[in-house]
Amino acid sequence: MPRVLTFGTFDIFHIGHVHYLKQARELSKSGDVIVIVARDKNVIKFKNKKPINHEDERLELISHLKLIDLAMLGKEENIYELVKEINPDIILLGHDQEPSEENLAKKLSEIGIDSKIVRAKAYKSDKIKSSKILDKILLDH
Repeated sequence: MPRVLTFGTFDIFHIGHVHYLKQARELSKSGDVIVIVARDKNVIKFKNKKPINHEDERLELISHLKLIDLAMLGKEENIYELVKEINPDIILLGHDQEPSEENLAKKLSEIGIDSKIVRAKAYKSDKIKSSKILDKILLDH
């Protein structure tokens, strides 16, 4: 059974995240679904914003979901280190996540990983995002 790896910040958990993780479960059939939760330091570095919820809280939330088998925090320095350790059969990228499938495949081949890379389908539209939910909350108050 395939081992599927996903990544995310999961700062304001919403239905789009559930849809994403359901896709991971479907790809895995009865195999493992592993989620790497982004470290606060990397969210700031790559998204240029500080998460609302601390990484430990986001990890705990994800850890309780029945859709996944294992959740862990990413590495602060080498974000590909865990991918190499896990050596997944499939990597599921969110519909709006960077990098592109081609760039990720190239980077992974450089470190000896030959995982199939799949892009998740957006839930109804790409308008369901934590940042847009937060913007709406802030504007309404």
